[in-house]
Amino acid sequence: MITRADLTVSTLGAQSFRSPLPMSTLPGDDVGDFVPDDMRLLHEIRCRDGQAPADLAFELAGPRETLFFEPARTRAAVVTCGGLCPGINNVVRTLFFELRVNYGIQEIVGIRFGFQGLNPEVGKPPVSLTADMVQNIHQVGGTILGTSRGGQDIGVMVDFLQSARIDILFCVGGDGTQRGAHEISGEVARRKLPIAIVGLPKTIDNDIRYCRRSFGFATAVAQADTVIDRAHTEANGVRNGVGLVKLMGRQAGFIAAAATIASGHVNFTLIPEVPFELDGPSGLLDKLERRLKARDHAVIVVAEGAGQDLIPDHIEGRDASGNRLLGDIGRFLKERITWHFGERKLPIRVRYFDPSYFIRSCPANTTDSLLCEQLARNAAHAAMAGKTDVLVGLWHDQFVHVPLTVSAGEQKRISPEDEMWTTVLAMTGQEKW
Repeated sequence: MITRADLTVSTLGAQSFRSPLPMSTLPGDDVGDFVPDDMRLLHEIRCRDGQAPADLAFELAGPRETLFFEPARTRAAVVTCGGLCPGINNVVRTLFFELRVNYGIQEIVGIRFGFQGLNPEVGKPPVSLTADMVQNIHQVGGTILGTSRGGQDIGVMVDFLQSARIDILFCVGGDGTQRGAHEISGEVARRKLPIAIVGLPKTIDNDIRYCRRSFGFATAVAQADTVIDRAHTEANGVRNGVGLVKLMGRQAGFIAAAATIASGHVNFTLIPEVPFELDGPSGLLDKLERRLKARDHAVIVVAEGAGQDLIPDHIEGRDASGNRLLGDIGRFLKERITWHFGERKLPIRVRYFDPSYFIRSCPANTTDSLLCEQLARNAAHAAMAGKTDVLVGLWHDQFVHVPLTVSAGEQKRISPEDEMWTTVLAMTGQEKW
């Protein structure tokens, strides 16, 4: 259970410089307003009739009237880490233009290939970003800076920030990246350095805690919806056709669940949070057999992290980012489904789709482009005000400052009691396992 103290945002010191942004502190003057530093957004806005809402609240994000950093003397850097995700380039582009054009910072550098770029012994030197370099990068997928998984020695990275005279470091990535950002912040604080560390939530899995929607998720769901439609077409074109679609989602099934709802064609959705059975009257195979006898076709969507306990001889271990290694649940299900129906001498046609890398390397769609723009601008505002060890999150459709102490290291999950999962059950008609 978090407390009010847990949501207190760290700052580097007094805000002594007037913001150059052409904004106002007077409501009603038709000029955009600065956000007061004591403005808060309730963590839980619902309450029972007659009860007052709890006072637990996040610090509201947005431009501050006074700054910790003097723009003309500030040097900023941005690093992109982890797997690819739609919208990374959008974030880099917006950070550059907000800092350069609106705040007047002249030195903005890109760290090459993730945290490797903060270790001179293994990484490439940073690149100075220019307007020409970033002008059109939002139109393509991937990251102009390159990325990598895994961290580097914290002391070495902070040494680099000091030697390179970096005042602000923006860390664009998922939970592993934000854990790294938090550790960097801790070492910076231990050395009492005036360096701001600000995180931006990047993961198509949408599993970052205290962020309702991370950028890349909407694009992933839209792309997944298209794949599911193709799988349905293939399955519906033959007798006993099965369209099997594996989607990303290591520990959380948000993409699988949201794409199921958006599609309307899915009959079985399998996610990591809800264990399922293969065999027996309540298992997937018997349920699939009954579905095919009734309707001649079926569509199954499975998140990559689902059903790992069912895969025999699964190799244990973790990747460079600390993520648990996964067995290929998609191919396993295809083999088991084929074997099951073969044993019963029932003809079946399984069409297997694995669009994972296709989806994550797409450019951001309109919804994600807007979110990237807003997240990046609010990250720039937070950093210039001296906020540090903080993530910019989206909560109740408002942008807030989330301390990395409460966000990093604890990923968000779907609860079987959530509206999203109950909607999946209602749309697919699948029963509880």
